[in-house]
Amino acid sequence: MILGVDTGGTFTDFVFIDEGGMRTHKVLSTPDAPERAILQGIKELGIDSEQLRIVHGSTVATNAVLEKKGVRCCFITNEGFADMLTIGRQARKELYNLSPAVEAPPVPKELCLEVPERLSAEGEQLKSLSSESLQVLREALLKLKPDAVAINLLFSFLDDRSEKQIEAVIPDGIFISRSSHILAEYKEYERGMATWLNAYVGPLVDGYLARLSEGVKAQSVSVMQSSGGTIALNQAAAQAVRMLLSGPAGGLMGALHMGKQAGFEKLLTLDMGGTSTDVSLLDGAISLTTEGKIGDYPVAVSMVDMHTIGAGGGSLATVDSGGMLCVGPESAGAHPGPVCYGKGGEQVTVTDANLYLGRLSAEHFLGGNMALDMSATRQAMEQLGQALNCSAKEAAEGVINIANEHMAKALRVISIQRGIDPRPYTLMSFGGAGALHICALADMLEIKTAIVPVCSGVLSAFGMLVAPRSRQLSKSMVVSLEQVSLSEVRVNFNKLVQEGLAELIAEGVPKEHIKTEYWVDLRYVGQSYTLPISWNEVAGSVKDSAIKSFNTMHKQRYGHSMPLDVELVTIRVALTAAVSNKVLEDQYALIGKDEFGLAPDQAGIYQRDKMPQGSSIKGEALIVETVATTFLAKGWECMVDGYGNLILNKLIG
Repeated sequence: MILGVDTGGTFTDFVFIDEGGMRTHKVLSTPDAPERAILQGIKELGIDSEQLRIVHGSTVATNAVLEKKGVRCCFITNEGFADMLTIGRQARKELYNLSPAVEAPPVPKELCLEVPERLSAEGEQLKSLSSESLQVLREALLKLKPDAVAINLLFSFLDDRSEKQIEAVIPDGIFISRSSHILAEYKEYERGMATWLNAYVGPLVDGYLARLSEGVKAQSVSVMQSSGGTIALNQAAAQAVRMLLSGPAGGLMGALHMGKQAGFEKLLTLDMGGTSTDVSLLDGAISLTTEGKIGDYPVAVSMVDMHTIGAGGGSLATVDSGGMLCVGPESAGAHPGPVCYGKGGEQVTVTDANLYLGRLSAEHFLGGNMALDMSATRQAMEQLGQALNCSAKEAAEGVINIANEHMAKALRVISIQRGIDPRPYTLMSFGGAGALHICALADMLEIKTAIVPVCSGVLSAFGMLVAPRSRQLSKSMVVSLEQVSLSEVRVNFNKLVQEGLAELIAEGVPKEHIKTEYWVDLRYVGQSYTLPISWNEVAGSVKDSAIKSFNTMHKQRYGHSMPLDVELVTIRVALTAAVSNKVLEDQYALIGKDEFGLAPDQAGIYQRDKMPQGSSIKGEALIVETVATTFLAKGWECMVDGYGNLILNKLIG
């Protein structure tokens, strides 16, 4: 029995699979203690948790960073570099603001500690740690009593011995995050940020996972990482920084799986939940980046490449001082939620606007298990219309149009702004609210085909079940690609591979099931930024091949290539073990094969589970299911494919 769980800001989603079939479920999230919602969902599904294998996407780390509610953490670095995280790259958010707001530093000054140690850029030990300096450090930590420490010494990716010396004298009971273990890469600020973030949220993740494990008493619990692979629960807390995009990564894994099943590999994805919307571009595989951000903080560990905006079903509609309508980024969240939830919400949200316009069915919401307050919604919408000096219907349409503009802009950022024409792509929507907006967004981007996959409302939870177990490891070298010896590169690659193999084998993954991919980050001499290039020694002259691929990618990305020497900056390995699940594959044969006809329950409202394979309808119509609603706009046709996906095509003429 397998259970995928995605904890979102508004809902916690479940996909449960056993020999009896596949079931989906949603419950309102409990942000103060996320495990409560998970336990509630397991109880409502009637599952024996002791027989379960759970794969879980968590927002605990993400929320702690965004809300700046991590633990008390000390930052340990070299003499003279205590302000490293505060100074950062000296980038200003508002270039022309002469009086910017003063923001608190990531680590308070009194918690930044320095040690007399120094490596050169070539790895030469210029100043070594003494036993006296280590004792002084230990006494300072005993006095400060932090919950965690982050150790980040200059050039520790070349030689980690000094960081390990510091680690050895840290008092018991303190969570330790060491940069040479978390991110053995160059750029002391980005490495330091990743190390500090890992320490900042590590104890919170550790405590949450311990409570979850104790509460569900499952056979095994795995956690989704930001890179799209899973990690065992007992190893997850030590790598908390790799969980910052845990839920969204699950959604992309589900989208990739469903897209390939349906014959669509070039996808623009739209994951619209209650609080935010994530967009990404898939071209047969998930793109990873090491230049991601969470809030204001750079996160240099590998994570799925996506763009996130504060636009979701719970986004609040407000009227600014100039009388203009604004939507988001503030959200009603799970509590009180939209007005129609009847839990005390008073401000109109995108969900309320959809309900008012008839794009949500109060009788079918969450399979009829959650009542919606239409009366309160009408009253709130009328008040918004009065504030805007228009009708309630015009106000509702305005809320939807502005939300659509926000999401269309995000889709352009991930495609057009990167030189990619979105029109040949298929738009895939998922998340609880995505399918309500898919036709409008496709029209805005001139996309002719869209897909609402099976389990679209809980696709992130489904993605947990198809995600491979994986590890992403890296190490900076910073050498001329022409001059470096292949044997030196192989030795460093092998060290990373052995580390990843040991961790996966410890999770019970057979060695023969593990696939390894090799990558190098390259740049022209004198550049600050790199591009990732596949490293394949089977293909002949590996150096020439890598340089050619780099020049091609550089020209595609920036419009030019240069006759300069190429540097190898960082090597990377990706170890994955794909999930093989016979039970999951068997479910596709059961989808959409029942005895019901295609007649709508009400005028224009169709039950998705009663739509047989090959059936089609034309908009305007609502297609309802337990975990989502699809609004099929006028001028669009919907067809059910062999896997139960809704394939939407723009009608011509």
